[in-house]
Amino acid sequence: MSTTLTAAVVIVLAAAGFWLGRGRAFAANYATARPARALPSYYGWYVALWCGIPAFVLVVAWALLQPTLIEHLVVAGLPDNLRHLPPERPGLLLTDLRNIASGSFAAGTADPAIQEAAARLASLNRIAGTALFALALAVAVAGLAFARGRVRPELRARNTVEKVLEIALIASSTIAVFVTAGIVLSLLFETLRFFGHVGVFEFLFGLEWSPQTALRADQVGSSGAFGIVPLVAGTLLITVIAMFIAVPVGLMSAVYMAEYAPPAARDVLKPALEILAGIPTVVYGFFAALTVAPFIRDAGAALGFGVASESALAAGLVMGIMIIPFVSSLSDDVINAVPQALRDGSYALGATRSETIRQVVLPAALPGIVGGVLLAVSRAIGETMIVVMAAGLAANLTLNPFAAVTTVTVQIVTLLVGDQEFDSAKTLAAFALGLTLFCITLALNVFALSIVRKYREKYD
Repeated sequence: MSTTLTAAVVIVLAAAGFWLGRGRAFAANYATARPARALPSYYGWYVALWCGIPAFVLVVAWALLQPTLIEHLVVAGLPDNLRHLPPERPGLLLTDLRNIASGSFAAGTADPAIQEAAARLASLNRIAGTALFALALAVAVAGLAFARGRVRPELRARNTVEKVLEIALIASSTIAVFVTAGIVLSLLFETLRFFGHVGVFEFLFGLEWSPQTALRADQVGSSGAFGIVPLVAGTLLITVIAMFIAVPVGLMSAVYMAEYAPPAARDVLKPALEILAGIPTVVYGFFAALTVAPFIRDAGAALGFGVASESALAAGLVMGIMIIPFVSSLSDDVINAVPQALRDGSYALGATRSETIRQVVLPAALPGIVGGVLLAVSRAIGETMIVVMAAGLAANLTLNPFAAVTTVTVQIVTLLVGDQEFDSAKTLAAFALGLTLFCITLALNVFALSIVRKYREKYD
């Protein structure tokens, strides 16, 4: 029995427990004259939680512990020559056993001892799956019977259900905090290792980026240059171009849909505009590489400009198109949140619709619009696929939009493609770039939220 099937059965039993508990609550209310302390649905959730939570805890704990315990038993039964291996071999041996046991690899060419161990691993997994299914089913049925037996009008089911939901919410938020802390700490740890090879000043203020280094002492290779300034310059150049496209178009489309468009037109235009947000970025990259970049190159050649086949302008234009729905949707929501009383007061003083929009609505919505634009900037800074396909990989320190440039995210991808040596400055540089990008986007997000919070109540 698979863990997925077991979890599905537990969900079905929990749903059945909800309806049984709800039905018993209705019956208890009719059978007694005492008023119930909660709605019947709370009694249903009370039974469902008692049925589902213990069984799910069992399934999760079993899924975490079962592979380690079974593989330990299998490895313990191997011959001595297979149990005492170099440090790097046990992991490969376990991978072979898992693949043979699952049928991914044919076992005919493997060592007989490995074939026997794989067969034992498959057998133990089947036994463990069956045992888990039976035990989880027993726990779920027991929880259902216990909770259903406790359903009576004086039971405070609502308090119990809401307490469980509160604990679940606290656990979810705690997990989010710990995941964020784990990401930051992992980046920080590897970045500190990188700064053991490269100085902080050289990384932050260096004007050349060439991370090619020798992997071995006897190998001929470059000592590498790890100045991040060309990457930051390329990132900002493409982001500025994208914002010149996304902000005016997105803001004006939001103003039209919020203030001018009739309801029928808005119902069509808003979903049509937001379709752009659902297009994968790799599709935008293809569009930039096959259509926009050649057009810009040919147009530049016709006008006498030297335009690279991959340019910051091509990437920025397509990225701006991609971000238009982001700016438009946020701005539309903010403009619609402006109280109608402000518009009515402006009209009462004799202002036209355009004057009301320019002098009343947009100033009132400006904090939210600025916050949305800054969030869009963070989205542009983190984009990768469009830049890879339209702007190139050259780390050029230039402000020329017709030149090929690269960004921080592209270099992170480049450094982590292929074989990595996690003791070399070349690979560790990806973590330093990641931490730098994290700090930049975090600062932008904090700035955007501070603007929104500072002025939010001014027009409530």
